[in-house]
Amino acid sequence: MFEEGIGAGIYTDDEAFKELGLLATSRSDCLSKANLIITLQPLSNEELDLVTKGSTILGTVNPFYNQNHINECKKRGINLVSMEFIPRITRAQKMDVLSSQANLAGYSAVIESAKHLSKGLPMMMTAAGTLKPARVFVIGVGVAGLQAIATAKRLGARVEAFDTRDVVEEQVNSLGAKFVKIDLGETGQNDQGYANELTPEQIQKQKDLQSKVCARSDIVITTAQLFGRPAPRLIDEKTISQMQPGSVIFDMAVESGGNVEGSEIDQVVIKNGVKIIGISNLTSTVSSHASLALSNNFNHWICDFYKKELKKIEFNFEDEIIKSSVLVHEGEILNERFK
Repeated sequence: MFEEGIGAGIYTDDEAFKELGLLATSRSDCLSKANLIITLQPLSNEELDLVTKGSTILGTVNPFYNQNHINECKKRGINLVSMEFIPRITRAQKMDVLSSQANLAGYSAVIESAKHLSKGLPMMMTAAGTLKPARVFVIGVGVAGLQAIATAKRLGARVEAFDTRDVVEEQVNSLGAKFVKIDLGETGQNDQGYANELTPEQIQKQKDLQSKVCARSDIVITTAQLFGRPAPRLIDEKTISQMQPGSVIFDMAVESGGNVEGSEIDQVVIKNGVKIIGISNLTSTVSSHASLALSNNFNHWICDFYKKELKKIEFNFEDEIIKSSVLVHEGEILNERFK
C-alpha cells in the first residue's frame, strides 16, 4: 500500500505505482492496515493510535528531538527502527541513510551557493580579459564536505577545506583542494568516524584562524554537526564583517542550531553585504535522487531482515545492525540513551 499522492514531489503520479501492483489508499488506511510502515518523519500521537500493536515503523525519526515519539511507541507496543542509527560498518553502508543524503546535500549546497554568488565559479578567458576563479572554503570534511569539495572543483573553483581531523587531509588533497592546517591540539574522531566535540578553547582558536580563510573566500560552506547535540557555532559576526560584500556563507547545520551566527532556517540573511543561507531539507532540491537513495537504503534493510517463510521481520539482536537501529521492541526501549 502507499499513501495517495505521495509521489508528487518526484513527479510520479499514483498510476505509476498502481502499474507495479501497489494499492493506493489513504494515509489512515496505510497506518491501520500495515504491519511494516515506512516513514520519513515521526508520526503524531493521533497517527500512532491507528497503528496495530506489534507493527513496525521503519524510518528517519530524528530520535534525539523526538523522545515523546519513542515513549509513545513503547506504550503502544509498536516496534521502532531508526535508520539514523545504522552503524558505520562495511556491511551496513548500503543502508546508511545519513551518508546517502549527506552526499546529495553537499552537492546541493554548492549549487545553491553558486546561484547567490555574484560571480561565476570557473576561471574564464574572455575578450575582455581573464576572470579569476571563485574561492570556496569548506569547513568540515565528512561525507557532505567531501561532496561539496568535489562539486566546487568540478565547477572550476579554487577550493580550500578544514576539518579538526587531520586524517582527512589526504582525501582533501586527492580531490584537488588545499587542506588548511590549524593546530588545535588533541582532536580526533570516534569509532563511527564522527569528529570528537571540541573544547570551548579549541572552538575559539578555530574561529580565529579560519576567519582569515573566510575573509579571502567567495563562498564558505559549513558542514560541522555533532550527532545528537547542537551544531558548534564556528562563524561569528566578527568573521562575517571581514568578508567581502557579495560573498556567500551556506550553513548546512542550520536545522541543528547552525554553525553561523545569524543564520535562519529557510532564509537568506544579509549582513554587511554577505549572504547567509540556511535551507531545511536540503536534499529536497534534488528530490528524485534523494528518493532513489532513500528507497535503496530502506530496501536493503528490509531485504536483509525480512524472512519470507515467517512473513515478518526477524529481530535478531545478535546482529550488529539490528542491535544498533532498533530503538523500541515489544514494548521496551532498547537504546540506553532514550530510556
